[in-house]
Amino acid sequence: MKIIGIAASLHAGSFITRLLDAAGGELPPGVGFEVWRGLGEIPAYHPGPVPAPARELVTLVAGGDAILLTAPEHSLLPVELTYALDWMSAREGLSGKHVAVMSASARACGAMWAQAELYKQLLGAGAVVMGAELVISPIWPHFGEDGRLAAPDLRTQVRNVIRQLCPAEVMEPALSL
Repeated sequence: MKIIGIAASLHAGSFITRLLDAAGGELPPGVGFEVWRGLGEIPAYHPGPVPAPARELVTLVAGGDAILLTAPEHSLLPVELTYALDWMSAREGLSGKHVAVMSASARACGAMWAQAELYKQLLGAGAVVMGAELVISPIWPHFGEDGRLAAPDLRTQVRNVIRQLCPAEVMEPALSL
């Protein structure tokens, strides 16, 4: 199984980018994880030939089994994320694709509004949006020196979001007789 990670931030060191990277360390064994970092180069959707950044995204998502998205820290989605969703939607790249969303915001309502807008766009594109939401405050120190999630309860919450993307046989070891 392979999960594609997309952070809805244009800032490499943003909290949600760090959260996405740390989530990759919480995956069960045997699950691949590749983060797409081309959001800043994605052009607006237009019919016709697909530009290289959009083609890279559409190809990457087509090769993955699920998507893990981290929504922005504020209530508005970056226009570049809308462009990315438009390109994937136009190429049927989200149709039937399982997508889980995590958010971070100093105020829970900002993250929830961003998630609601993101859910609307994902569902409109035919994605299967996972029901678990994770809204955490970026104010507290959630990461260790190594970049991994430090708080056990946060690790559990992130794993619960990931569990929705991974089939049961991936999450649980097979019994050997």
